[in-house]
Amino acid sequence: MIAALTVVMARTAKAESEIEGTLGADLVSQYIWRGTDCGSAAIQPTLGLAWKGLSLTAWGSVGITSASDTRELDLTVGYSAGGFNVGVTDFWFSSGNDAAAGRYFIYKNSKTNHMFEGNVGYDFGPLSIQWFTMFAGCDYKANGKRAYSSYFEISAPFKLAKCDWTATVGAVPYACSGIYGYANKFAVTNVTLKATKEFNIKDKVDLPVYAALTANPKEQHMYLTFGFAVKPRL
Repeated sequence: MIAALTVVMARTAKAESEIEGTLGADLVSQYIWRGTDCGSAAIQPTLGLAWKGLSLTAWGSVGITSASDTRELDLTVGYSAGGFNVGVTDFWFSSGNDAAAGRYFIYKNSKTNHMFEGNVGYDFGPLSIQWFTMFAGCDYKANGKRAYSSYFEISAPFKLAKCDWTATVGAVPYACSGIYGYANKFAVTNVTLKATKEFNIKDKVDLPVYAALTANPKEQHMYLTFGFAVKPRL
């Protein structure tokens, strides 16, 4: 989902109780989300727990070069079994109905900066399919009616030239709110080709390096991004 210059510091530990913990932080040169430009350079921490297919994850984004960039905090509860996955995410942005105060604990639809999204998908191996729909919060059409803004994407991984590649095509199926640029009908918003090469430092740190070419045909925008992840082996 983020195509940008990335530094990830992750830590995953498995206790005897089979609870897995993850923490990390991304540093991105540009925050690209589902083909949409969401800001310039940012730091994006992650904190999560997983147990027998259940997961709870907190993810955030704070701009580090532009004070005008929107701050974000997302909480996700999910479940996966085999290739199947389902989840609900509470997105919070510093912009929205309560932009002036930027308060977090405001949930009334007409005043909140929260957006609530459900997702479902399946990974078939050669390709995966994901569907996302906003169902509550500040997600409205221009006429004031709930937009139920939705997005779906198909991704296909493959290997070529000693790299791991992923080709992704994403689109909005119908009219939605400004979260996807005020689309008023079906529109392809994300076409991404990403290549990753993983390196190892003294069997202690994994260092995946990637480059991604992303096009948003609806907005007529194009992005070429680079990133890498730092993952200590524990």
